[in-house]
Amino acid sequence: MPKIAILFPGQGAQHVGMGKRIVEQYPKAKELFDQAGQVLGYDLAKLCFEGPADELDSTIYSQPALFVASLAALEKLRADTPEIVLGCEMAAGLSLGEYTALVFSGAMSFEDGLRVVQRRGQAMQAAADATPSGMVSVLLMDRDQVQKVCDEASGHGSIQIANYLCPGNIVVSGENSACVRAAEIAEAEGGRAMPLAVAGAFHTPIMKPADDQLAEVLNGTIIKAPEIPVVSNVDAAVHSDPDEIRKLLIKQVLQPVRWEDSIRNMLDAGCTDFYEVGPGKVLKGLMKRIARKTPITTINDSFES
Repeated sequence: MPKIAILFPGQGAQHVGMGKRIVEQYPKAKELFDQAGQVLGYDLAKLCFEGPADELDSTIYSQPALFVASLAALEKLRADTPEIVLGCEMAAGLSLGEYTALVFSGAMSFEDGLRVVQRRGQAMQAAADATPSGMVSVLLMDRDQVQKVCDEASGHGSIQIANYLCPGNIVVSGENSACVRAAEIAEAEGGRAMPLAVAGAFHTPIMKPADDQLAEVLNGTIIKAPEIPVVSNVDAAVHSDPDEIRKLLIKQVLQPVRWEDSIRNMLDAGCTDFYEVGPGKVLKGLMKRIARKTPITTINDSFES
């Protein structure tokens, strides 16, 4: 018997038009967007379906938008092939996507999860505004090589590894001057460096003010033991204790995302069939670099697989 795992995307997968076709065909998905508009205080559906892109790409809006669009895609999967959702045995989400996974698992309600995600986006944007910073994807280099790049670039400002995505794709995050220097060093050492279009140095201590604000809202949020095991970004492990989950979500803002390790641990746990549920195909691309022969199907607004 296949062991099913569901994955949810993180910030960067958003695009204008996401969720529109699903909402038009699946009433449960429309209900989510309608409810989200009431919770957030603005028309999230209009922003997702019509843009403008620069507003949707803003951290304040992209995080709630991806959270809702991913859960809308889940409603499509639930309606079309309910046996996949009912048979899911593990879940994970990339950064922001961990909140989507926790709502899917029953650890948080949709409304509570959305409120936390909204506050998270606002806090991370504010922290980014306070310190000019960014992220750079470093390709064609292993973990030790990228760590060495960070060590050498640190003389130009704070910088560290932020995302262990897959072999040959590691993201560094830090002050702008250090990011520029890291890109230069990586290129000189035979790697490739691609600056990312993000607001700031996510998953580093530069986000420090954001974790305090996130802790405030999470401490007032009901979290239950997940009904489906959810893998944490912080340590690539499964946790069932609500207080431990809360602590790890706070840490996640400041610490690296261990996505490759998370996927490998899910494979070691016996997961055989993966579904990427939400906008884009980023996670499918990463899977092909981590475990090329492992089946992964995308469920998103383009109705592609």
